[in-house]
Amino acid sequence: MATELYDRFDRDGYLIVDDFFSSSEVSELLKAGRTLPKQAPKEDRSAFQNQNRDKYFIESGDKIRFFFEADALGPNNELLVPEEYSLNKVGHSLHVDHPVFRKYTFDNRVRELCWQLGFQRPAVAQSMYMFKNPNVGGEVTSHQDATYLYTEPSSVVGFWIALEDATLENGCLKFIRGSHKNGIHRRFVRNSDPSSKEILIYDKPECVYQMSNFTAMPVKAGTLVVIHGSVVHRSEPNRSKNSRHAYTFHVIETKGTRWSADNWLQPNEPFPILYER
Repeated sequence: MATELYDRFDRDGYLIVDDFFSSSEVSELLKAGRTLPKQAPKEDRSAFQNQNRDKYFIESGDKIRFFFEADALGPNNELLVPEEYSLNKVGHSLHVDHPVFRKYTFDNRVRELCWQLGFQRPAVAQSMYMFKNPNVGGEVTSHQDATYLYTEPSSVVGFWIALEDATLENGCLKFIRGSHKNGIHRRFVRNSDPSSKEILIYDKPECVYQMSNFTAMPVKAGTLVVIHGSVVHRSEPNRSKNSRHAYTFHVIETKGTRWSADNWLQPNEPFPILYER
């Protein structure tokens, strides 16, 4: 089973694991996620109206921070949409600082899957709750996770858990199958130019991908999608009446690798380890 699983992951760059979590477990995660908008401090809204946006983001690695939809806030930081639809995501330390998300991130099933994928000393680098709210949930443009979370050699793997059915209408994941074999196309890094006002930059122009090369992967709630750090993927805007909540976290190898010093995320404490062989 482990060999078959690894072979599929190596061939496609992603892996679909149906019923990874039970309906009751999904309900617990979904309930925790739905309470997050009520916890968003009003003062956090101001970070999205000015040059503090990058600073708010770059300091979120060891915190639970709230990231609003592009059209959710007015000029005076007032909400233009219902509170429950105002957030794009919450990150990036739910796996450490929130008991429910910590419980499922460090679940033995996650450890077992990491073992089958060949991790020696895996650690969780970050986590996010993704809302993809009805009618307002924005597009996630084509990207590779290793662009943002880079180790030398590259090792990041995403764990994306559907908490609601992800469909063609509400913005399910889409992949270019096998694209992980073509390397990492660009990096998102801390700007080394002290004279620049930009804290974070891409080191190369945006890549253009043929949309016909993407394969949509609709999945049911409770499904785990395992995402190779170099596979190109995306999701469309949610123009349906149904939300598409998901919990995702990223695992890196810490044995024989080096976390890049110019990654946006620079931990104050070592990333928490799942196990060591």
